[in-house]
Amino acid sequence: MTLALPESDLAELTALVRRGGVVVLSGAGISTESGIPDYRGPSGAYSRNHTPMTYQAFTRDQTARRRYWARSFLGWRTISRAAPNDGHRAVARLQRNGLVDSIITQNVDGLHQAGGADDVIELHGSLDRVICLDCGDLSGRLELDDRLRGANPHFGGETDPETVNPDGDVDLAEELLDGFAVVDCVNCGGVLKPDVVFFGENVPKDRVVDCHATVDRAGLLLVLGSSLTVYSGRRFVMQATKARIPVAIVNQGPTRGDECAAVRLDSPLGPTLAALAAATT
Repeated sequence: MTLALPESDLAELTALVRRGGVVVLSGAGISTESGIPDYRGPSGAYSRNHTPMTYQAFTRDQTARRRYWARSFLGWRTISRAAPNDGHRAVARLQRNGLVDSIITQNVDGLHQAGGADDVIELHGSLDRVICLDCGDLSGRLELDDRLRGANPHFGGETDPETVNPDGDVDLAEELLDGFAVVDCVNCGGVLKPDVVFFGENVPKDRVVDCHATVDRAGLLLVLGSSLTVYSGRRFVMQATKARIPVAIVNQGPTRGDECAAVRLDSPLGPTLAALAAATT
């Protein structure tokens, strides 16, 4: 994909990034070119009437929990195979060149790290970890996947990548869920949950504090691929604006932070960020 963007627009963003001290706030839009649909784009999860799992339903309803794990068992295949795209690699390049200090991501796919970035704060956790809600034991998702495969040898098949959601599950008819077996914590027999923040669940307080401190130190808050609809991410734009830290936004489609942006580009993330990284080298 080539970048169809006026040079003057890119030049304005380049000038801000060249000052350094950039803190990136990324959302699902940066991972769409890796084959993971976003929530609010034209082919996103909400366009398919997808309803994300809530913390309350997961913890209180055994049937809802089984539904989530069955769908997540299939969705994990796409998430685990996803590779970083030009956008992720460009952010890592900007970081290596000393222009990006830190990355706050709302994504749970681990693609920033896979693309070479470090100092990544995973605001909503990561799908590659599993936590026991009873004893707090943390384990790897690959280990859980092996156990689920053993308990459900005849369940599922190849998944259409377009049915996978950013939170790692897939759209699946209710009648296909019959017979799926959920496994429990090997340590205590308790309830297992992906180490991610579900809708209706609070981001851990120490993580939020860390993010606020990171934004306080920023010379620029660069928002990538987020509509900023959810307060969890939008609060950092509000914080930067109040502190008179410039905000730049690259996203396809409108965002709830557009009025705060010193620079606003409506363009594909991969080509735009690759061009930005090249222009600042």
